[in-house]
Amino acid sequence: MVLRTGSPCLEIEGLIHDVGPIAAEGGRMKRVLAGVDLTAYAGQVTVLLGVNGAGKTTTLECAQGLRRRTGGFIRLLGEDPQTAGADLRARVGVMLQDGGLPPSARPIALLKHVAGMYRNPLPVDELAERLGLDQFSGTNIRRLSGGQKQRVALAAALVGRPEVVFLDEPSAGLDPQSRQVVFDLIHELRAQGLGIILTTHLLDDAERLADWVAILDRGHIVAEGTVAELLGGATQAARRMTVRAPSGLDLAAAFAGARPAIEVRESPAGHYTIEGELTTAHLAALAQWLDARGIMPSSLELGSRSLEDVFLGIAEASAAQDSLPTNRAHEAEGRKVETA
Repeated sequence: MVLRTGSPCLEIEGLIHDVGPIAAEGGRMKRVLAGVDLTAYAGQVTVLLGVNGAGKTTTLECAQGLRRRTGGFIRLLGEDPQTAGADLRARVGVMLQDGGLPPSARPIALLKHVAGMYRNPLPVDELAERLGLDQFSGTNIRRLSGGQKQRVALAAALVGRPEVVFLDEPSAGLDPQSRQVVFDLIHELRAQGLGIILTTHLLDDAERLADWVAILDRGHIVAEGTVAELLGGATQAARRMTVRAPSGLDLAAAFAGARPAIEVRESPAGHYTIEGELTTAHLAALAQWLDARGIMPSSLELGSRSLEDVFLGIAEASAAQDSLPTNRAHEAEGRKVETA
């Protein structure tokens, strides 16, 4: 169980961010963040998830003071990042999604330059060796691979010994060995008491790293909690069965009246997902139902419900909401700022 107690390193309440005017939106402002609430604590890894365009990077940039918010409340290490001075920035490490690295610089020289801006930086050579930067220290950043640039950006975010660090897609483009090095480093930083706020599209990484997960959709936090809580509770036998069989089957009928109740969904090409507190009775009911109809599935797999299942369920619900018919003209009359 993760205790959400103590002094938070980041507090966000009712964060609003508008961009525009947008020509495609009829000259109106577009609302990217529509009231985000998020709290992160020292000594914990807080992971922000969301589809592309959900507002993850915008949330992090507002929290860091790199982007001005339209409304809401932010406290980073007890200060408003939008008005705070250099003292706060010296206590915060930032790894941007696009790196923000000077293309003509070489990695070690850049790190030594960045380290010189802090009173008590980490030893550059040790950090470079830990992240494998010494293997390409003589190469200009513009010539590095995406994964190599990620490692340089991570080192630059950590070299000043920050109290809180923002990592935007820290494992993107990394090979498995480099990812493990980054994971180990994040675990060490958490043990040292750093507050770590990160985004990732790799849900396996989020599941391995997160103490707290917040899922962002349409500019709102729509779900949050520990991984166990999002999966349905640590004591609940949340399982998933996937079955490939001829499409159009009413597999839900196989479990009519079964307890506890479960959910059956069909995806294209006869791919069925069965979720809930599955028991041996459910397996027996499915086998009996298929046998009575002479149907042999092409595959059947049983496994634990994952964070990816939760995330995809939210994404599918959001997509379904997008498909609902709406009166756009009526909406435009009632407001000048359209929520995205």
